[in-house]
This record gives sequence, structure tokens and C-alpha cells, in this order.
Amino acid sequence: MTTGTGTGTGTGTSTADGPAPAAVDPITTEIIRCALLQAAEDMNTTLIRSSYTPTIYEAKDCAVALLDRDHNVLGQSSGLPIFLGNLEECTRATERMYGAGIWRPGDVWVLNDSYIGGTHLNDVTVYGPIFVKDELVGFAASRAHWIDMGSKDPGGSMDSTTIHQEGLRMGPLKIYENGEPCVLIHDLISRQVRFPHPTLGDMRAQVACARTGARRLAEIVGRWGLDTVLAARDAIFAQTERLERREIAAIPDGVYEATGHLDNDGIDLDTPLHVTVRVTIDGDRMTMDVTDCADQATGPVNCGAAQTVAACRVGYKLLVSGEVPLNGGSFKPLDVLTRPGSMLAAVEPAACQYYYSHLGLVIDLVVKALAPAVPDRAAAAGYGDSMIVQFTGTDPRSGKLFVSQEATVGGWGAWEASDGESCLINNVNGSLRDMPVEVLETLFPVRVEEYAIRPDSAGAGRTRGGNGVVRQYRFAADQQLSLWWERSVTPAWGIFGGTAGAAPQVTLNPGRDGRRSLLKVNALQVREGDVLRCESGGGGGYGPAGERAAEAVAEDVRQGLLTAGHAETVYGA
Repeated sequence: MTTGTGTGTGTGTSTADGPAPAAVDPITTEIIRCALLQAAEDMNTTLIRSSYTPTIYEAKDCAVALLDRDHNVLGQSSGLPIFLGNLEECTRATERMYGAGIWRPGDVWVLNDSYIGGTHLNDVTVYGPIFVKDELVGFAASRAHWIDMGSKDPGGSMDSTTIHQEGLRMGPLKIYENGEPCVLIHDLISRQVRFPHPTLGDMRAQVACARTGARRLAEIVGRWGLDTVLAARDAIFAQTERLERREIAAIPDGVYEATGHLDNDGIDLDTPLHVTVRVTIDGDRMTMDVTDCADQATGPVNCGAAQTVAACRVGYKLLVSGEVPLNGGSFKPLDVLTRPGSMLAAVEPAACQYYYSHLGLVIDLVVKALAPAVPDRAAAAGYGDSMIVQFTGTDPRSGKLFVSQEATVGGWGAWEASDGESCLINNVNGSLRDMPVEVLETLFPVRVEEYAIRPDSAGAGRTRGGNGVVRQYRFAADQQLSLWWERSVTPAWGIFGGTAGAAPQVTLNPGRDGRRSLLKVNALQVREGDVLRCESGGGGGYGPAGERAAEAVAEDVRQGLLTAGHAETVYGA
């Protein structure tokens, strides 16, 4: 069975060929546009500054959106691109389940169901309606990573085989009513997680974020009036749709496709999982078909269809009007086709803890598929995955349980006009930050012995890929290690003659007896003094390596990005 997921669900009055929205002057429209975007940034700042865990206040694993009353995006802050145009699915799902009359002033809701929001259970969406003079005018929503949801292993499991092993799963659930906390629900949450105090603290930070959004939108409506704000909204949506249709129409009609593979599902380590992205351009419309992919896997590499739509939107935005801020006019010309029961549209009880591995692959495959049609905008693949390193155990300094989970940066792909960036977070995570060494060592019993660029990891080309990193840890106490590293079967490919970047490598106790090479492992016992060396992959190159300027090769050697021996082998320099 194949389902079509149309992404143009906004209710603005304009279409590409339809009537213009209600009259509002361009200056007022632009002021309101910027005010809405700033309101979303204010929400994000509130969340980050109010949060209790370094996953949010340091790594910034969160995103926020301000929505209109029809669930269209008015403004979305910088944050994780994988949540692009996805937060509104939570408010839509709540309204579908309980009816439009369910919204009340002062109420706040929570949702983390993987089959509705699409992500893993740790990504929790908190949202509430916004009323001005007893009239519903919109919603404020945020999504943030909670450090533990009571899964079978602290923080999350790399070997889960069912959603029921992954922790507390909440459908739309009211956590504040008429401005007051629903104490029974708060108590229920606190009893299901291993870190109740910081978890409820992060939840309250998201509630504060929603209230900031409500104040900002009320101020905007109060200043200009609801009719003017709605007219400006319609003009903004219509302008965005026109721009995107124009960009798509400039791409030659046709069907473009690309295929890649995940290494495995974390359980069956010998079986790669395929993903094919097929993109159809028909005039000013684009369709992305991802139905040709592996069935939902035993291991936790699945996601709900809503998250696959979000990933396709990221790939789309990389090539179509990427400079235009996201709003309800975005994605009107885009349709995404998914297949229920596949790993990209999983159904209960599929495990979903590491949903982003195949989504990062989907994003890169969208670009690879369309590269022949838009060679000046397409980039080679990046290192691709979040490359998760997780430590958990009892900290001897405090006697308390701890969980440290961090993503690892790597190399991005080159494109026509530039080398790929080195040491950058993957395109799934966007504004996510790697954990500062000082914070990591202060909070957890681990030391970082080396953090450096990984030389020779970039794919060669006329423009080269970016380099990955080396991050080496020494454990200061006995603890458990979990890893989720990807892209060794399908490393970061080059395009138009460029070569692939180096695959990732993770080594426990390098140079010692008992040395082990690892990419995926769950709750492996390590001892005080053990060493973990992580080497992330580089990005792919663009164009033939023989066309790279000798001066550029020499500069890479001078900066330590490239060794002299590798330069001679790859570039003949």
C-alpha cells in the first residue's frame, strides 16, 4: 500500500494562480514577517536559558515554532532541520482526536508518540493554544530531547526491538489546565523516568517557551489587529509559494533517483538496508517517492511517516529557495509518498530510537538524485549520521546515576563553488552543538585526551570534501558505553568525479591487548582507564581530483588537513 502525503496543507487564500490575498502594504507585511520570526527566536531563547540539562542548554537539541490557528507555520526558530515543518503535526493530531473545541486558554499539552510526531520518544513536543480576547489565534510549540524516558537502558537503547522497550510513550496529553499544572500527570511522568527533577525542569522550560510565544503573538495581534496580521500572513504564504514554484519550474522535467544503504539495523549487523529516493519534476510541482525502501526493521532504525516528510523537506530546502524562511506557504508544491510498514513509515510496535540514520541518508539522496539537473546547487554527501556516543553509570564523585549522550561532528560534501566544511554537525541536526570538553569533563567521569581534525578523511575533488574529527576519551570510572555510528556501507560519496570521504572508525583501547573495533554497541561495560578513540568520516569531493589547483592542495597540506603522502597519492602533488 502506498500513501501520498501532501505537504501543502496551509489555508492561506492564495495559490500560484489564484486571487491575491487581502490588501496589506508591503512594508507592514515585512515588519510582521520579521516580528513573527523574532517571536520564534525569543521562544527558543527562553527554552534554552530555562532548561536543566546540557542536552538542551549546551547542545541545543531543540526547535520551536509559532503556528496560526489553522496549524500553519508563522515562524520557526533556528534549530534542528529534521523538525522542519513537523511540529504542527502534533497540534493537528490533537485536533483530529478530540475536535477543534478542545482548545482552552491556559492549557498546555505534551506528545512524543513516534508514530504521530515521527521521532523517537526522547523528542518531546510541548504545545499550547494562543487566545487573544477569547479568540483562538494560533499555537506555540517546541520539541526538545529529554535525557531519559524510562527505556530499558538509561538514556536510550541501541538494541531495542520494540517501541515498548524505549520508554514512556505519550499521545496528546494535557499537562497544564487553565494555567495550572496537572499534578497527577506530572507525577506519572516523574515516576517513569530515571531523572525526574531535570526532566520536569526541561518540561517546564518548554511550557515557559510556549507562554513566551503566546505573549509575543498577542503583542503582534494587539499592535496591528488580527485582520492585518492574517492579511500579511496570506501575503507571506503566497509569496513563498510563488518563489518555490518558480524554482521548481526551472528544473528540467523528468524522474531522478538515487539509492543508498544503511549499514544495518543494529541487531542484524550483516544486512544493509536500502533506501531509494525517486524525485519527479512536473512543471512547478515536485514529488518525492520513498516507497522503495526496506521494510520496517527489527532494530531501532524506523520512524513514523511524519518524520520522513520532514526529512524530504530538508532535502527540498537545500535545493529550492533555501534562503526563504519556513512558513505555511513552504512545501505547497511538494508531495511525499511513503509506504506504511516500511522503515520510513513504521507502524506499531516498530522500534524508533535511531530514526535519524536513514533520514540523513534520505536528505543526501534527494540532493544526489537532483544533482544532474542542478549541478551548480548540488553538493556531495556529508559524513551523514549523528554518530552518537553515550556513557552511563554511577558517578563516584556524587554516587548518582548519570547519562551523557552527544553527537559527533564530521565533514560535509563539496559543491561547485566551495570545499566542504570540516568539523560540522550533520544536516539532520543543524544548529545542534557538540558538547564542550569543559562541560563534559565537569559533569561526567570522563576525560577528553584529543580533539582534532582527522587528516586525509576528506573526499578528493576539484573542490574537496570537509574533514572529520578525532575525539579520544579516557574513562575516569567504570561505566557503560553505547555507540551508534553509521555510513560505513554507504560513506559520503563524491559527485561529478569526486571521490568518497573516509568511513568512520571507532576503536576501544587502541594499541592495547583487547583492542576492539566498534560502530554499534549497547551498554558495553568499560573500566576506569579504558580509552575510546572516535574518528568521524569526511565529506565527498566534487569534480575530478586532477582538476584541483596545486596551490589549494599545498594549502591543505600546510594546514594539516592533508598529509604530504596522501596528497601525492590522491592528487599527484
